[in-house]
Amino acid sequence: MKLSALRPGFRFWLVILLLVLGGGLTLLDPRESNVPDLVPNDKTGEPDYYLVDARLTRFDAQGTPHQRIDTPRLVHTPLDDVTRVDQPDLALIDDSGREWIADADNGELGPDGNPLTLSGNAHLEAPAERWQLDTEVLVYDSDSGHVWSETPAVLRQPPQQMQGERFDAWIHDNTARLTDNVTGHHPPEPQ
Repeated sequence: MKLSALRPGFRFWLVILLLVLGGGLTLLDPRESNVPDLVPNDKTGEPDYYLVDARLTRFDAQGTPHQRIDTPRLVHTPLDDVTRVDQPDLALIDDSGREWIADADNGELGPDGNPLTLSGNAHLEAPAERWQLDTEVLVYDSDSGHVWSETPAVLRQPPQQMQGERFDAWIHDNTARLTDNVTGHHPPEPQ
């Protein structure tokens, strides 16, 4: 029996070398393995894009920014043309350049970006007027500048506080209205 017949040949060592290199490259793979989950494929369809840690700025016809949204996650579904945002922080800019601040647990921009619906602990502030509103669902029509809620709302302008079943505000006119079963606390002004 020949000794060279028991020794592995060149092809054997080449296959072993390729397997070891392949295993080493697998361990060194720089690709991130924890890619964020996509929106489940349901009645809204599969998303065509999503963004993580995004800032969305919308401009009016004159090219002036009128709405800014910061969100940890933005998802757009083409079937219904709706953009969904998680934990949005918003700045709504009126015709006078004042910022109205809003946030919520979730948000939806309707087809063509209007209306914007905030849901879950929706909060709206008018810093220049020192008032703030808390409600469950808040809707903003950027074309008319109308913000409204048809869920119970609490309006505060310290030290005053009012509650009502419906809230309306027109940010360009600097007008707000609380209606239906309105109650309030208005402490007397100090002498």
